[in-house]
Amino acid sequence: MSKFEKLALAIVAILITVQFIQPEKNQGNYDLKPFLAETTPSNEVKRMLFNACFDCHSNNTQYPWYFQITPLNFRIAHHIEEGKEHLNFSDWNSYNKDQKEHALEEVIEVMEEHEMPLKTYTWLHKEAKLTEAQVTQIIDWARAAKAQQ
Repeated sequence: MSKFEKLALAIVAILITVQFIQPEKNQGNYDLKPFLAETTPSNEVKRMLFNACFDCHSNNTQYPWYFQITPLNFRIAHHIEEGKEHLNFSDWNSYNKDQKEHALEEVIEVMEEHEMPLKTYTWLHKEAKLTEAQVTQIIDWARAAKAQQ
């Protein structure tokens, strides 16, 4: 066996072995009722939030098939972890009034700047891609919810 064949075999063995290493899944308490009850999004805005936000900004992610592929799964897990650090809708009840206002202000800001949802997310989740009208609806809802705080 040539050096190249041995190297190729070693690389294949490593790639197969790392597939057994999986990050922890984000599948905890998914109770969004307090958030939804307090911020009262319309059914349409609620659907947009479910499609474009909650996978990375709640305690429960609906994982795509490609999450089983290492190293993609670690990249996805990292994005979810970062998203929850910024805002976790599942933890809404643990936020105080100022934190809730700040969270809604952040929603408005990232929507106005078109920073969310991430482009890498919308490439594979077409339902998460928001039109300008949808972005405006989310901003209007977040402003109204913030004013109620």
